[in-house]
Amino acid sequence: MAGKTTSDGLTEEEREAVKARAKELRAQAKAGKSREAGTKQVLEAIAKLDGTDKAIAEGLHKVVSATAPDLVPKTFYGFPAYANADGKVVVFTQPASKFKTRYATVNFDEPAHLDDGDFWPTGFAVLKWTPAVEKKITELVATAVA
Repeated sequence: MAGKTTSDGLTEEEREAVKARAKELRAQAKAGKSREAGTKQVLEAIAKLDGTDKAIAEGLHKVVSATAPDLVPKTFYGFPAYANADGKVVVFTQPASKFKTRYATVNFDEPAHLDDGDFWPTGFAVLKWTPAVEKKITELVATAVA
């Protein structure tokens, strides 16, 4: 991660993410589990992105909407995310631009059913949204919600 570290050990980008998350949680508490409100938040978050980050977020939104329509769109630290009926995030994308990293990631949180023995990946680096990436993410989302 790039950025100057503040006295509390966080970079400016991380500090802003924490502030945004607090604001996001307040908004989500008001909206409850409203699919409409969550979709609006996710589409607004995607609209703020550019280039590859935007293509990846749009691709993930398309995949989740088609493959796991029961997941509810919401934002998670400002990232487009999708939660189960309990409100727990299952999958989200972290744009490279958010923390000035080399690549964006598609991440699966604990409620995702990707378990494979004692060791399995939960985060995937994505340099570009391609048909092959879309196919793999579709398979992972389907497995995550099975």
